[in-house]
Amino acid sequence: MKSELYDQLASQLSSLLADERDLIANAANFSALIFHSLPDLNWAGFYFAKDGELVLGPFQGRPACVRIRVGQGVCGAAAAHCATTIVPNVHEFPGHIACDSASNSEIVVPLVKNEELIGVLDLDSPLLERFDKEDAAGLEELVRILLTSTIRNDD
Repeated sequence: MKSELYDQLASQLSSLLADERDLIANAANFSALIFHSLPDLNWAGFYFAKDGELVLGPFQGRPACVRIRVGQGVCGAAAAHCATTIVPNVHEFPGHIACDSASNSEIVVPLVKNEELIGVLDLDSPLLERFDKEDAAGLEELVRILLTSTIRNDD
């Protein structure tokens, strides 16, 4: 059932991004689509890599931390390792950065294009253990669609 939802989202995202190449515009529509389509989220958005930090990009949810150093928190750890990171309980993650106290679980998917980290997709949930390998696979496919549809604003 989850895989069907992600297949549907992949189709919707492909259509949504078909005529636009701007990364910020596409990230904005991506975060809105995910936030309003996936159940049990309280934050969905992007951080973009800049000068050793992750800088807040388009998102849906409560105001968020603006800058996160690579290697710090869940987003920074995922960026440092360039690997999707699933945290079932953020309160047990060493160095977790709590932007929203309602968040209990998190998944972060790195955005890597031409072997370069350009940012991360970050999803938070008020539920414990909200994210699993099926979410990781589905979100990684959505990120691939985003990255093949866009160019960086500074390219």
